Amino acid sequence: MWRERYEYNPAPMRLITKTPELNDLCRRLGQHNFVTVDTEFIREQTFWPKLCVVQLAGPGEEAIVDPLAPAIDLAPFFALLADKRVVKVFHAARQDLEIVWNQARLIPHPIFDTQVAAMVCGFGESVSYVSLVKQLTGHNLDKTSRFTDWARRPLSETQLAYALADVTHLRDVYRRLVGELEATGRLGWLDEEMAELTSPKTYETRPEDAWRRLKLRVRNRRGLAVLIELAAWREKLAQTMDVPRNRILRDEALYDIANSAPTDTAQLSHLRSLSEGFSRSGRAREIVEAVNRGLKRDPRTLPPLREGAGLPADKVATVELLRVLLKACAARSKVAPRLIADAEHLERLAAEDDPDIPALKGWRYELFGAEAQRLKRGELALRIEKGEVVPVPVKPPRSIPQECA
Repeated sequence: MWRERYEYNPAPMRLITKTPELNDLCRRLGQHNFVTVDTEFIREQTFWPKLCVVQLAGPGEEAIVDPLAPAIDLAPFFALLADKRVVKVFHAARQDLEIVWNQARLIPHPIFDTQVAAMVCGFGESVSYVSLVKQLTGHNLDKTSRFTDWARRPLSETQLAYALADVTHLRDVYRRLVGELEATGRLGWLDEEMAELTSPKTYETRPEDAWRRLKLRVRNRRGLAVLIELAAWREKLAQTMDVPRNRILRDEALYDIANSAPTDTAQLSHLRSLSEGFSRSGRAREIVEAVNRGLKRDPRTLPPLREGAGLPADKVATVELLRVLLKACAARSKVAPRLIADAEHLERLAAEDDPDIPALKGWRYELFGAEAQRLKRGELALRIEKGEVVPVPVKPPRSIPQECA
């Protein structure tokens, strides 16, 4: 499924501005086994990203689609993304998929994220598209148009060339990575990451969960309860008004309000993170209502609040050893460490007997998890050989016969 059936024959760049043209393009691209996809958008002034440009390429054909053109309907594009016979290839797909989900309530499937694949192939963590293209194809990409205003029309030739390069070179990157993954038997290692990327839960913006993206800079569980309600209030308002969250209220102000828990608007005037006169605004009354909802919450409905004490000293030492082992295992297998386990998972592995984490499942367990558990049990030691960290089995101490004791 992953190999294309057609040879690459370069075609002139085209700008699609009408639905019939887009329909013909997507019909042709749908005849191939894969299509490379990218988007350009802006969201600095809005909550929801505004789709401004769509780039598509398949073997022998590439084009730019203008979603802002008055005579275009993106339905053929979304139908192509929904076609399960065609692999949709992205680089760092999350934001592109978020836009598609918001526009059409659709998650493309199957997908192939070249950034994740590059991590499996040993190109490091979160490798950029520019770096990957350079390493795999030898081409140097001009990224000077990255932060231009993609909503302004007409698009310049420089913008169009920049946008098109994001999908044309992606074809060769995809081919090279698939070849490497097949040669090493690691193609299946991407399944878990692709499953997360293609889950609607990844892109749902539920106001009641908005607190999860915040740092929990609260002193106690009462503050956490208030923070949860404040974050939900801000999220709803930002979505309704289609403005960035900080346009409603900055994170620092959320923390201040959660910790002080003002029960009337006058008390808001004492907070330095709020502007003078804010306490007399209509929004101030809404904030106090949110605070009171938080104070009335049943403590049993609250998630656990991690206090500042952190892990015990012995567990901290275990985390450090696990981190060294992780880097050694990742280097040995040429896989980015973060793809195997992150900092939170290492802490859980050190503190819990049998944590439910990816590092103890599937290929990650074979690569790292099994040795990590042996290290915790004292059955494995680490030593340096020729400048590299090497895990070494530890022989159990010989028991002394009872009669000799």
